[in-house]
Amino acid sequence: MRDDDTGFDRVLAFTVPARHARGRVVRLGPVLETVLSAHTYPRVVKHVLAEALVLTALMGSLLKEDGAQLTFQAQAEGGAVDLLVCDYRDGELRGYLRHDPDLATRLEEDCSLEAIFGKGYLAITFDLAVSNERYQGVVPLEGTSLAHACESYFAMSEQVPTLIRVNVRSSDAHCVAGGLLVQHLPDGEEGKERLHAKEQHPDWEHVSIMAGSVRPEELVDSVLNLEQLVWRLFHEEEEVRVEPLEPLQRGCRCSVSYYQNILSRFPESERIDMRDETGLIPVDCAFCSKILHIPA
Repeated sequence: MRDDDTGFDRVLAFTVPARHARGRVVRLGPVLETVLSAHTYPRVVKHVLAEALVLTALMGSLLKEDGAQLTFQAQAEGGAVDLLVCDYRDGELRGYLRHDPDLATRLEEDCSLEAIFGKGYLAITFDLAVSNERYQGVVPLEGTSLAHACESYFAMSEQVPTLIRVNVRSSDAHCVAGGLLVQHLPDGEEGKERLHAKEQHPDWEHVSIMAGSVRPEELVDSVLNLEQLVWRLFHEEEEVRVEPLEPLQRGCRCSVSYYQNILSRFPESERIDMRDETGLIPVDCAFCSKILHIPA
């Protein structure tokens, strides 16, 4: 089946106008496997990175400007994972996770964020290309999942009631993941005064119950495309508008010119020390595991 049939590596935007709600649904397949294949990850931390990539796609696809970027970064100490970084820009998705192999292999399925990360924080950053503005919110790495931490981010940093559901399904051969994000914006998508977006608003109570009825298996079911999934949840509403967004792809921005620009900021003496026996500087990209040899 084609990816546009299954919903893999797609994001579908939708709104429920009468309920002042908007949402995104995403399903990752080949793109997810490409990102995960760059490193050998134990099962539990692989699931954590897959969940983070789904969340990054869900939130990043809320950006409307070309060139705008969402960065999803977790830093911690005392656990199996001390760094997780994902970002989304113009439909391109990438991610990387740094872990302690010994500690990671001892993790149990469905363990808490504290068991995985220890103590740490999650930073979500929106970089807007046109205005060159940056918005960042930081929340503790607490709860049962990264999705719960993201719900806390929207409640604390943006005062936007938000429901997020994510599911990851993997075997020895394949990994797929999917997610749903629904938000209540009674003053419209452009924002305005969002402090009026209260959790007890009757429209939000209704939408959150409908969205919360999604079953984990529906998020990753290739037989059920994204439009059908939204229809299942909201078919009783008087109007639901859907808009397929650009297909997702793995995007790694490593290139010789990119690293040349970075290395040019170092003093000549330091660049000399970085060179190998061929006179080039080897650079290992954490996102794709590619080693580039940079003339500098």
